[in-house]
Amino acid sequence: MRSVEFLNEVMRRYPDAISFAPGAPHPDTYADLDIERYLSRFVSHAVTESGHPPSTVRRLLYEYGPSRGLINGLVAELLRRDHAVEAPEQAVVVTVGAQEAMLLVLRALIRSTDDLLAVADPCYVGITGAARMLGVETVPVPEADDGLQVQALRSACRAARRAGRRVRVCYVAPDFSNPGGNRMGKEHRERLLELAEAEDFLVLEDNVYGFTAAPGAELPLLKTLDRNRRVVHLGTFSKVCFPGVRVGYVVADQTVVTADGDSTLLADHLARLKTMVTVNTPPLSQAVVGGMLLEHGGSLAERCRTRSALYRRNLTLLLDGLDRLTEQGLPPGVGWNRPTGGFFVRMRLPVPADDTLLARSADSYGVLWTPMAHFHLGPGGADVLRLSCSYLTPEQITTGVRRLGAFLHGEMGR
Repeated sequence: MRSVEFLNEVMRRYPDAISFAPGAPHPDTYADLDIERYLSRFVSHAVTESGHPPSTVRRLLYEYGPSRGLINGLVAELLRRDHAVEAPEQAVVVTVGAQEAMLLVLRALIRSTDDLLAVADPCYVGITGAARMLGVETVPVPEADDGLQVQALRSACRAARRAGRRVRVCYVAPDFSNPGGNRMGKEHRERLLELAEAEDFLVLEDNVYGFTAAPGAELPLLKTLDRNRRVVHLGTFSKVCFPGVRVGYVVADQTVVTADGDSTLLADHLARLKTMVTVNTPPLSQAVVGGMLLEHGGSLAERCRTRSALYRRNLTLLLDGLDRLTEQGLPPGVGWNRPTGGFFVRMRLPVPADDTLLARSADSYGVLWTPMAHFHLGPGGADVLRLSCSYLTPEQITTGVRRLGAFLHGEMGR
């Protein structure tokens, strides 16, 4: 996670710079929170469900809770309502953000040095960092605008088998991935699931940015399409509710055999592992999320729509601003992709987009971005940067694009 530390240091050093670096939720999306109301809503629900008096339920929120979670049934209902995923609440484990879920899944599934984790290249540093921490070897698979390349993954599986090893898990973010902003089409998703069945691996699906799709342009989750329990699904409430809540979840309805020879749900195994990692996800945070779910009838679809509109507004402002730079003339070799959702845009430069250039961009032009090389497992991305527009106001985006234009003209001619 050295890249995160470096970016934080640059942002501290240049507080007046416009930063296209952080992929954080916009503050306006949680400005109207009424934490007390959500807590009261959840307590009332828990009193009705359990028959315990309110004082007893409130006390439970101040104590250690069950490792599996308190709001599993509400999460299962959310998945059914919003995504047509039929998962029993026993298959849900509530985690400290999606990051803990990644760690638990890798620890549970990859138990031998012969087991490999396949990831898109470039890839979110959270999953590759978790893999490094656990000593899990990763196999990079190229990603294009239509997502992780299934044929390349097939070749990686066969190469591993020839070496006496196997791809055990493949991590994907099918909707507007971080950092690439790429999206898999429905047929592409189905081909990935067919390959998972043929090559006997599990797909670890991260759905953090799917909610930013335009109305009518939504695509089914991999878990929705999953007919053979090949998908372990990760979710988080950080982007849709608020980041400080730190509540995520994993849906793991696969049957596994333990070291003792017993058959159990993968979710049961994850819950046991969680007792040795974080013990439990804070009950107060879960109660806030549970209250929000109850307040919205067990669905977050409407909340997702309003937040999606803000993020698509910002993305449109960024892309339109870059288009105006093109009209004014840009140095040869500068280009970018055009995602239809998510938080990120990739820009290619005719020079290395490295940490040295980033420092010069901040110091001389007052604009920050992220070098894409930090997200590649190999030498890729050396001349590409990532622009994130999620955290900024329209005025900041306009100013930032103007500064970015000055940076491009001033530095590309060197």
